[in-house]
Amino acid sequence: MDIIANFIDGQYQAPHQQQYLDNIEPATGKVYGQIPDSGDEDVELAVTAAKKALPAWRALPLETRADYLTAIAQEIERRIEELALAEAIDNGKPVSLARSVDIPRAASNFKFFAHACSQFASESHAMAGNAINYTLRQPVGVVGCISPWNLPLYLFTWKIAPALAAGNCVIAKPSEITPKTAAMLGEICQKVGLPRGVLNILHGTGANVGQAICQHEEVKAISFTGGTTTGADIAQLLAPKFKKLSLELGGKNPALIFADCDFDSTVDQVFRASFANQGQICLCASRLYIERPIYEKFKQALIAKAQALQPNDPLLDTSEMGAIVSSTHLQKVLSYVEDAKAQGGKILIGGEQVKLSGRCQEGYFLQATIIEGLANNARCNQEEIFGPLITIQPFDTDQEALALANDSDYGLAATIWTNNLGRAHFLAENINTGIVWINCWLLRDLRTPFGGMNHSGLGREGGDEAMRFFTESKNVCVKY
Repeated sequence: MDIIANFIDGQYQAPHQQQYLDNIEPATGKVYGQIPDSGDEDVELAVTAAKKALPAWRALPLETRADYLTAIAQEIERRIEELALAEAIDNGKPVSLARSVDIPRAASNFKFFAHACSQFASESHAMAGNAINYTLRQPVGVVGCISPWNLPLYLFTWKIAPALAAGNCVIAKPSEITPKTAAMLGEICQKVGLPRGVLNILHGTGANVGQAICQHEEVKAISFTGGTTTGADIAQLLAPKFKKLSLELGGKNPALIFADCDFDSTVDQVFRASFANQGQICLCASRLYIERPIYEKFKQALIAKAQALQPNDPLLDTSEMGAIVSSTHLQKVLSYVEDAKAQGGKILIGGEQVKLSGRCQEGYFLQATIIEGLANNARCNQEEIFGPLITIQPFDTDQEALALANDSDYGLAATIWTNNLGRAHFLAENINTGIVWINCWLLRDLRTPFGGMNHSGLGREGGDEAMRFFTESKNVCVKY
């Protein structure tokens, strides 16, 4: 039995109340470990450690902070196989995906912000009458970072790295569903000699430890990635406290596919954008709008690819589709299939749980699912499902495609597939999402702002946006 501990003040320790939660492997449906069910007392210990560490950490030269972040990145790279295996067991994703995407990106997050902190500049403004204003950007202090289960180490480090680079000390909470690689990050911090208390990792539920982190008076900022409902609860909780808040929430991302696209390449990339990580990426395309002249051909090409993509044991190097993260989430996705049927939708492929043999016979597997024939206001077209389920429907004009794409409460990401440059730029400007990819998907430059509109979030992450969030700006005016 793998028993995880909290990482507080540079040391692993059991939760104060000695309460634990089961950790279940999605591919087998079996309990393989336990994690702390932390609460207020554990948060208090972590905050005390962070406050003690803060003065020395924020006073370090930028180069020294950058050296620590670089060392963490190098240790992640050294342990890539071990971390990838842990991610696949914990999350259910194919180990090949964890090895090629999740773990390398976690290392890249630390590398990027190791450089970013030394390049982060402020402004000065000269005034008539012999005066000059300059801006100081100073660490916020002790900050909370709360990350989701779909990209466990990838998104955990996406928050922690800029917070540390800016000179803050961090109280971090991974998802209780996928805690393993976050726990292993503590070992890496010990290995590289990160000062005690600079990073503290607490495990448990959002209702217990997550809320306690958000409410603690000494935690001055919260960066949260997760569901829109939880994000709304956090915003309501923190509004009277006037804390800095960044929310990266859900998505219901449209793909606009035009008849002049590069057909074969677009089929491949749109299919990947729809079903990567079992569709459990906030940036996945879930609403496909296909121009009518190629609708039938594109539909059949997607069905053929879905038939070939069979769920398998995520620990096999040959596996391209793993397990849904939990039994609860599997049932949620299946409930949308039933709703689609009730609304007159046609299940073109999938829609049923897949039963494997051997060690995975009790696992949470679902075939790639494609549905057509639903109205745009149907639940499957309006609510975030976060699984291997997409809807498809035809359109006739650019304006119709734009209207369908914008008919949503969400606004995280969109993809546009066309060789018409004017059309691409027009749609990119007018679509209501924070990110637009044209003839590509998930091509990320870490310098660019990341985040969404409407119910998809508040604020931006990445590059200077993240460094600004984790600092307070102060204007200094000097008369000379």
